[in-house]
Amino acid sequence: MDKRIVTVILLPIFLFTFIAGAFAEEEFNINAKSAILIDYYTGEVIYEKNSNDKLPPASISKIMTLLLGMEALEGGKIELSDEVRISAHAAGMGGSQLWLEEGETQTVEDLFKAICLRSANDAAVALAEHISGSEESFVKMMNEKAKSLDMKNTNFVNSTGLPHKDHYVSAHDVALMSKELLKHKKIHDWLTVYMDEMKVGKKKDKIASLVNTNSLIKDYQGTTGIKTGSTNEAGFCLSASAKRGNLQLIAVVLGSETSKIRFEESMKLLDYGFANYDSIPVGRKGDVFGKVPVHKGNMEYIEAALERDSYILLPKGKGGNMEKEILLPEFVESPIQEGEAIGNLVVKIDGNEMDNIKLVSKTNVEKAGFKEMLKKTVKSLLINK
Repeated sequence: MDKRIVTVILLPIFLFTFIAGAFAEEEFNINAKSAILIDYYTGEVIYEKNSNDKLPPASISKIMTLLLGMEALEGGKIELSDEVRISAHAAGMGGSQLWLEEGETQTVEDLFKAICLRSANDAAVALAEHISGSEESFVKMMNEKAKSLDMKNTNFVNSTGLPHKDHYVSAHDVALMSKELLKHKKIHDWLTVYMDEMKVGKKKDKIASLVNTNSLIKDYQGTTGIKTGSTNEAGFCLSASAKRGNLQLIAVVLGSETSKIRFEESMKLLDYGFANYDSIPVGRKGDVFGKVPVHKGNMEYIEAALERDSYILLPKGKGGNMEKEILLPEFVESPIQEGEAIGNLVVKIDGNEMDNIKLVSKTNVEKAGFKEMLKKTVKSLLINK
């Protein structure tokens, strides 16, 4: 069915900044093997250096472990209160760990917490085994998810990031999975905690201190996560996210020489983004942008809502006119499912298309029964009399 333009909204956009663009004028380089800075909402790349190089990621790999964990949690496959028995395989992990004992149990919630704060390898493997039955099958899930996210320079061999010649990611791919993880609200309960503790051991007679390995949580304004990683092979790595106002950024640094450098370079990237860009909100998921008549339905009209959030990334100091074109049909045929696409919102700046978001049905609409159709017919006759 042909679409019609229901509304065109013109909104002047003026962005000003009093911060000198020193970074933009000088050569901007990051002290790391690879790096990238992206806008969280649009995914637009603001800065990159060797961002597609395949590199060992160390514990940054656990971003994918956490992502699959959150999907399993929200999908009802696991519960936060689940008691997970620690296997010999999980207990035998090297590197950063909680020193969990074979045969002890831990809740899913505490495993999440231990991965986010302490980057515990044993907790990561235990969660992977609880979700998929074995780490091997979980790794298959990791690679399938990476493929679905268009992570073209990634291959996982384990759920922890422990060194292996065939285990690698790129900075660009880390940004993609970081962006996906941040969509899950519950994960922020752990990513933004700096210190905590949990009981470990079969008798729960020991206290393990949990200190977030991401020191930006306390050192950088607006930090919302995400994950550190370090091994001899990978160097020092960090995926860092921060939000100020409407602008949320993700900075990834891989292969820094020291821990201090990775944090300094990540802050440098974030500072650059916040100093030179702003994010303009167009609408939030669920916002209604019009109504459409329903033909032979149990409702006369259906509301057309945004399928997702929409923001536009613009350089500070740049002005322009934002145009919103709401494209909806003259009517829709019942039945209609909640979330079914019925139109589009096209966003333009000075005539250039910046975003195109589906407008979806806010509710379900069933076909009208005989009595409902009779009432509508009578009502129509009376109105047109």
